[in-house]
Amino acid sequence: MIDTPIIVIGGGPAGSCASARLARKGYPVILLERERFPRAHVGESLLPASIPILRDLGVLDDVEQAGFVVKRGATMVWGVDREPWSWHFCETNASNPTSYQVWRPQFDAILLDNARRCGVDVREGCAATGVAFDDTGRAVAVRCGDGELPAQFVVDASGQGGLLSRQLGLRRWDDFFRNLAVYGYFQGGQRLAAPDDGNILIESQPDGWLWHIPLRDGWASVGAVVDAATGQDGIRRLGARRFLESQIAAAPRTARMLESATPVSGPEVVRDWSYRCQSLYGPGYILVGDAGCFIDPLFSSGVHLALTSATLAAAAVTSTLSDPSMAGPVGQVYQRLYYKEYGHFRELARLFYSSNRTADSYFWEARRLLDNDPSLTPRQSFIQAVAGQPPYGYERAVLSRGLAPAAFGDSVAAVETERVRRRAGLASLANARPRLADGVRLQRQPVLADAEFVWGYGLITGGHPEGLPCSPLVASLLNRLDGCATASEAIAALCQGMAPAAAQQVQRAAIQALQILYVDGAVNITN
Repeated sequence: MIDTPIIVIGGGPAGSCASARLARKGYPVILLERERFPRAHVGESLLPASIPILRDLGVLDDVEQAGFVVKRGATMVWGVDREPWSWHFCETNASNPTSYQVWRPQFDAILLDNARRCGVDVREGCAATGVAFDDTGRAVAVRCGDGELPAQFVVDASGQGGLLSRQLGLRRWDDFFRNLAVYGYFQGGQRLAAPDDGNILIESQPDGWLWHIPLRDGWASVGAVVDAATGQDGIRRLGARRFLESQIAAAPRTARMLESATPVSGPEVVRDWSYRCQSLYGPGYILVGDAGCFIDPLFSSGVHLALTSATLAAAAVTSTLSDPSMAGPVGQVYQRLYYKEYGHFRELARLFYSSNRTADSYFWEARRLLDNDPSLTPRQSFIQAVAGQPPYGYERAVLSRGLAPAAFGDSVAAVETERVRRRAGLASLANARPRLADGVRLQRQPVLADAEFVWGYGLITGGHPEGLPCSPLVASLLNRLDGCATASEAIAALCQGMAPAAAQQVQRAAIQALQILYVDGAVNITN
């Protein structure tokens, strides 16, 4: 079956990234893209988390030489203070302190050309219309034009069109983000003052919020996010252009920046909004990028989620094809990892919306997080939004600039107080009797290693429902934590039979791992 290609549907960042990675592994790959590049696409603001992926793909030099605007952070008019305030990537990301505001037609073309260089058979102007399944329910071909292309595996990167999700009825809409966006491009306006001149500006207003993204050649992407019903009514009465103008007029900072600007493209309206598919994989297929999940654009997460999910999906497909017995477990881990990354941005956006209590309007009232919100307890919301997550830079801004629900604030204080208490107890950890906390368990599962999934161990915790990957050494240590043996005794048993130098190295690593897990609450102790 090695001659049967992997079919990738869609040539955006997710499809280009996944196909390039799979072609590098030696698989024949056909990418079907319904349009011809360059093609217009919104979503210009990148996060620093995407930079390492672009580097690994081999396109970072091309991106750096394209003349895109350098993005150092974000500036917001949001929360209790109506003066603009900024945060900068360098505060939390020393490795990648800047990102880019890209022109998507060129940026996407760079990624697609890279896929070609990697050996992908890119077919532009070729729209996939459906996926064919055999009697067992396995995806075996992609319908295109008047025929079908046999597929060893199908990667659905069809974006918000969601070919497979619509065919299989997988998409579930997010009621919290019942929003609509109307956007266009302007030329000749002002930018923020240096050093924030490359920042995205996000400004809240009574009907929702606006973005202003500076692009090269004096262009700017400007969009308004409003309640779906409000937007549809306004566009019906005023038309898209006048409705966008009315939203800009309600945002004083954005309006001043556009006083001397001229509209050059648009406006466009995006009506389909936040959603998550109830399943992201199945026999012979996997969903990546917007085809699987899409979240409100407040934190510019679109391209990041596309590239991250595509990287994970390529590893999942590689592992499944090399060892079919891993197909189910690998698909489950892929889905949990993508849901976690998506969930992080979703919880931050929910918290940000709920913390903006400066406008007494339907939009903001409908998006407040009440203390009795049944979807997540405040503690669960805090854990998903902040605890155990990489420092994107938004978390402290949310807590310091907005008015978060009281119960959420109580959860923050409780978790921070507990961590301080546990750090103070580290000195006595060696003589304590550790055990896994309630609800925490170790399980054998696929873990990511060198662009493939291999069998390993994951620690399931409240902050890591996807399973925090553990080395065999840490897994062996955790299996010895029964609440009876002391930490020193468990580590000594782990090192039994080792040469002195090796035992000393393992002991240091085991103590460090145990300290981290204790402070994070995955391990409890009895004295």
